[in-house]
Amino acid sequence: MSRVLRRIVLPTAAFLMLGSLAACTNAAPTPDATANQLATSLQSLDFAGLSLAGADPTTVSTELGEALAPLESIPRTVTLESVTEDEGSKDPKTATATLKTVWDIDASDTDWSYTTQGTLELNDESDSWELRYSPELAVPGLAAGQYVAKRNTAAARGDILGNNNQGLVTERPVLRIGIDKNALDPSKWETSAKKLAALVEIDAPAYAKSVAAAGPKAFVQAIVLRDDKDRTVTDAQLDAIDGVLAQPGTVPLAKSRNFARAILGTVGEASAEIVAESKGSISAGQQVGLSGLQKEYQDTLAGTKGYSISIFDKDKNEVSSLLTAEAVDGKSLKTTLDLDMQTLAESLLADSASDSALVAVRPSDGAILAAAAGPETNAANTALLGKYAPGSTFKVITALAMLRSGDTPTTTVDCPATLSVDGKAFKNYDGYPSSALGSIPLSEALAQSCNTVFLTGATKVKAAALSDAAASLGLNLSPSTGAAAFLGSVPDTSTGTELAANGIGQGVVEASALGMATVAASVKNGATVYPHLVVDPAPAKAPKPKNPLTKDEAKALSGMMSEVVDHGTLKELAKVPGGTIIGKSGTAEYDEERNAHAWVIASQGDLAVAVFVGDGSGGAQTAGPIVADFLTKSQ
Repeated sequence: MSRVLRRIVLPTAAFLMLGSLAACTNAAPTPDATANQLATSLQSLDFAGLSLAGADPTTVSTELGEALAPLESIPRTVTLESVTEDEGSKDPKTATATLKTVWDIDASDTDWSYTTQGTLELNDESDSWELRYSPELAVPGLAAGQYVAKRNTAAARGDILGNNNQGLVTERPVLRIGIDKNALDPSKWETSAKKLAALVEIDAPAYAKSVAAAGPKAFVQAIVLRDDKDRTVTDAQLDAIDGVLAQPGTVPLAKSRNFARAILGTVGEASAEIVAESKGSISAGQQVGLSGLQKEYQDTLAGTKGYSISIFDKDKNEVSSLLTAEAVDGKSLKTTLDLDMQTLAESLLADSASDSALVAVRPSDGAILAAAAGPETNAANTALLGKYAPGSTFKVITALAMLRSGDTPTTTVDCPATLSVDGKAFKNYDGYPSSALGSIPLSEALAQSCNTVFLTGATKVKAAALSDAAASLGLNLSPSTGAAAFLGSVPDTSTGTELAANGIGQGVVEASALGMATVAASVKNGATVYPHLVVDPAPAKAPKPKNPLTKDEAKALSGMMSEVVDHGTLKELAKVPGGTIIGKSGTAEYDEERNAHAWVIASQGDLAVAVFVGDGSGGAQTAGPIVADFLTKSQ
């Protein structure tokens, strides 16, 4: 079909309407794009893409960047809330942009937020909107030449308390000792730094280098010393070195440098790595927990630091306060450690020639009263985390498995001098009494620590029963002490010689001093004990064993362990004053040269104790006297 072109003649009114529509296409631009660019520029602090009325974008970017530089590590978000053309404004035409700024000050849900308003004006010549710049667009009240900064307020750190709310760790006086460069001629900086380093026994070249690198008015700390009667660096020695300054202060400290150090931990200045990982919750120079309970309960103990955000002039004078948050002091951490018992335990191990541990547990509630590690130079948490073969102290567990299989303390068992299991020869310890060989009651086998009886017993009851008995005595459970801890490991799949060796605490079974103290505590308590160190905040409840220890089982074990002290391997403990003592000794060879760990577990009254010595001549001979001293002196 061909198209027919038609000429249309419009009336005059139509032409007038078209003219009106054409005029609409030349309407003034809206301020929306400029307002959105303003929000973007405030977010980036780069005003290069924004038209400014009477101001240079580069200068504005620099000045505002410097004004907010002290807060640059704090996340900030700027959004455009609205833009409205001002009614009645004609020459020039103006509009108001409302912006919202939100600062994520800390890890809490509370942010610092506010709104600001910027005035936009229409430039008739360029037919575009421009910003009337003011520093108040970024922060209310901010003027040219001023800056905004945050000042932190430290929260008081909580104490670590012990049994009956004894103060284990609290603020104690210290001296922060260093070189005050401002008070010393530059020519003497290096000499004084090296003299001070030698006095306080730190690396002299490294400290001198730190002093040289610091600012000309800096105080460069060398060391923090306890300011008590035991301080060996005297005031006279410090005064004799030019430029030395000793600033008094306080630091959370225990009663002595080594008191329960591996457990309680230490507090010190946050490293750059700690500050970075905290995502703003920890600042440079802040005191934080570096190890042990101090680190594990950092949030509880440290509380929440306060802060203020203010505007300052170029001379660092505060002009106005914008925001203030009060510090919230930390809470004290309550533990079960007993000050006197811990001190006693540490004194008994201080001169140990090898790694050692003493753990005391209160059977009635599982409270860990002492957890000491020796020798004094050993920084490891041997008491709660050491993993060692428990030797013959494990026979208490094997005895429980045998009782559950139908034996009784009076059941006659065979104790030969030697025994072969799958071709591997086992024998009793050197010096085993010949009078206790042959057919003897199970109770006598435990009293004299007959290896061959419990090797046979383990192979008969099987690994699963052995593992179950360990759990019933608190050894093979997941610990819930409120601190890093290990109780024991008793596999339920061992067979052959491994299973037999497990029965006498060798093989692949492992235990800590805490775990073996828990075994003694469970027997004394008449029920499975769940040891704990932290009271408040309360740790999660420990899982219960499949078959908790019964009163009848505990009574039978207790009677057998009393014979160990009455006439068996621990008869020397019978001389300790006070009530009846139950116990078990143990020796665990750990290499081909027959070097051995020495163990003793015991309980008297409402106190159970385990002592471990890494290199000993025998449980009764090496660990026994330590247990005797502890039970005697802790009464």
